[in-house]
Amino acid sequence: MNIRMAGENFVSVHTQAAYLPDETVEVRKIDKPLPDENTYLKAKGLSFHNGVIEVDVCGRLLPDAPDFARGFIGIVFRANEADSEFESFYIRPTNGKHCTDPVRKAHGCQYFSYPGYTFSYFREFGISEYENTVDSIALNEWSHIRAEIQDDRGIFFVDGVKVLEVNGFKHGSDSRGCVGLYVDIGTDGLFRNLIISPED
Repeated sequence: MNIRMAGENFVSVHTQAAYLPDETVEVRKIDKPLPDENTYLKAKGLSFHNGVIEVDVCGRLLPDAPDFARGFIGIVFRANEADSEFESFYIRPTNGKHCTDPVRKAHGCQYFSYPGYTFSYFREFGISEYENTVDSIALNEWSHIRAEIQDDRGIFFVDGVKVLEVNGFKHGSDSRGCVGLYVDIGTDGLFRNLIISPED
């Protein structure tokens, strides 16, 4: 069964949302100064465990975005009711097809697990398997994210290309919860065509 989410079928978690006429949702982070926090727009009335999540995203920079902003935009899944635990996958559009810095280029996408396993934690301990290059992405351009989630494994695609595989979600294989539209610092995020296909 495919569930298509649009309109006002969402609840804000430390974000500000606007619903545009063409069923595009605009999301901005508020009230949270640190990266990799619980800042997303979550879909109402859904408990997701295994299945497929697809959405079109467009990351833009806000006028007051800090220098380190990358247009961070993606998805949250298996978020608990308190919004205190979840898994996430996002892209960094500035590190995509127009990026010439090989170090930044290697950080085109990211898996992280809130609250303990943030990108800064992975970087601090030299853990690199949760990031990868994404050659098709750019600021102010639409990209398609597809996440195939099965127990403690996730396979992530951007624009039809497999970019990351995660084996061993940090919250385990049995966790279940909401799906959300994720943005981080300095991002003016646009989302459309969210389709959630639960398997259980």
